[in-house]
Order: sequence, then structure tokens, then C-alpha cells
Amino acid sequence: MYFLSEDEKRLLLRRLLPQAREKGVAAELRGWNWDKPPLSPIYSVKLGIFEIAGKYCPTSRDVYLRRVVGLKPRPTLAMAQGSFFHRLLGDLLVEAKRTIYNSGTACLGALKGIAPPVAPAPGMDGIAPEALGSLKQRAAVLWDFEHRRIITRVQEILARQPYVGVDSLVALALPVTVEQRLDGGFLGLSSHLSADAFVFSEPMMVDIKFGKPEKFHRLATTGYALVMESLYEYPVNVGCVVYVSFKGDTVLVERDFHLVDDELRQWFIEERDERMRMVAEEIDPGLAQGCLEACPCWKECYPP
Repeated sequence: MYFLSEDEKRLLLRRLLPQAREKGVAAELRGWNWDKPPLSPIYSVKLGIFEIAGKYCPTSRDVYLRRVVGLKPRPTLAMAQGSFFHRLLGDLLVEAKRTIYNSGTACLGALKGIAPPVAPAPGMDGIAPEALGSLKQRAAVLWDFEHRRIITRVQEILARQPYVGVDSLVALALPVTVEQRLDGGFLGLSSHLSADAFVFSEPMMVDIKFGKPEKFHRLATTGYALVMESLYEYPVNVGCVVYVSFKGDTVLVERDFHLVDDELRQWFIEERDERMRMVAEEIDPGLAQGCLEACPCWKECYPP
């Protein structure tokens, strides 16, 4: 999920990054200007990126219910499955890195021998027993897909760089940090943020989704880009939302590359400020129109 094809690399390097440099970003919207308006937070409420970027509830009443009312909704089936798949991918990448460090450059056999993940057990939060079969099948397909890609990338580096060192091999073949921990405090965000992935070789924020595409998904990569800029004071101009779906035994991957431009940055700031005000002043935004019963807050909004 984290690794680009050669065509995607060309798209990034020959089009997106030059466009980002040509278009530029307004200075006041760079994360390192967190101490000045409009980035400087007005309220002291600390929000998570998902509370700002997850606009599945049109009125954001889900944020009000969690933060003001104290509701702790159970995760839906889709949420539980997505969490399991994220953990599977992250664990595999970390285990591959560990294997290379332990085995050295003669690591291909050990990489091929990495054991598949333990199947999810009945009673997992949000996973109904009748859904376990499908989840297990998809987990196996997803793991095999990413496992093969990791081995291929390591083989390619070893073929081109026969004298590469272990640390360099990891950096060249697997230049991704998963579950990147970030302190968003400068921007009025949680001090315990966790980005899906940051790709250092192609400086961009990556967010993986296992549901249908939504325009607001770009808010997450934008938020994490702002946080990275606030912490390390270098520009992060590109985001990528990776949409993963399944067709039988095949993994389908779509990538939404986008510039983290002024429009997205301003949108994120406006959403942040609106939710901060709602929580700080305990404003109930009211029910949304056309709510889905799959919403984890459904029973609270529409009690029997």
C-alpha cells in the first residue's frame, strides 16, 4: 500500500512536486507559522485529526456527543475491519524491517519465511461471527499482496546495490514510517496523533482507507502535513489517500495524489476552529439529514 509504482513515482516527481513548487503556499498557511493567525488556535480544546477530517456526520454531532456528552460508541463493523487491516499492514512492515536488521543483507530467505498474521478471533470488537470468514479471507489476500511487494523491493535494491549496508537497505527498500507519532499541540491538536504513514523518499503524507472515496479524506493528509511542518519546519506539499478494496482474491488499489495547497489548508483550519468552538462552548449542532444507521452514534441520536 505504501510503495509507488514507477509510473506513480514519475507522476510525483515530474508533475506534482514541480506544480507544488510553482504554485507555492501562502506563508501564513505553513505549519511553522503556528503562533500566528490563522493557524494559532483560538480555543484550548485538543482535537484529534479524525475529529476534524472525519466528516461522516454532516453536522459533526458525533464530535459533540463524544467530547461534550461523553458518549463512547462501539466501533462499527467497517471501523473494526479498517482498524484490523491497518494494524496488519503496519505490523508486516515493522516485522520486515526487524528481519532485515537481524539477518543482514542475506535476508531474502528470512523475509519469505515471515509468518502470516494470526486470524482475528470471534468476539473482536465490532466483528460479528458471521463476518469473520470474509475478514479472514481479505486479511490473507492483503497480507500476501504486501508481503510480496516488500520482498520484491528488497530484491531490487540488492540487485542494484550488492555492497549495500543493512541500515541503508532498510532506508532504500522500505522508506516508510508507519503510525508516525506526532505532537499536534502547536496547532491546538492532540499531542498523541498517529499518521498512517510518512514516505521520506517521496516527502508526502499517506492515509489508507478501506471504504469509498470522499472529498473530505484529503483533510487528514492536510492536517498531518501542517503538523509535520509545525514540528520540523520543512514543507510537506503532497498528500496521497490510498483506497484499498477487494475483488475476490485480488487487492485493488487507487491512489488520490493531491497538492496540500492553500484551499485544503484553509478548509482544515476552518473545520478545526468550528469544532473547537462547538466543544468549548458546548453547542449541540443538531441532527443531520439522511443519517446512516451504520453510524456508531445512531442510537444516541435516534433512541428507540
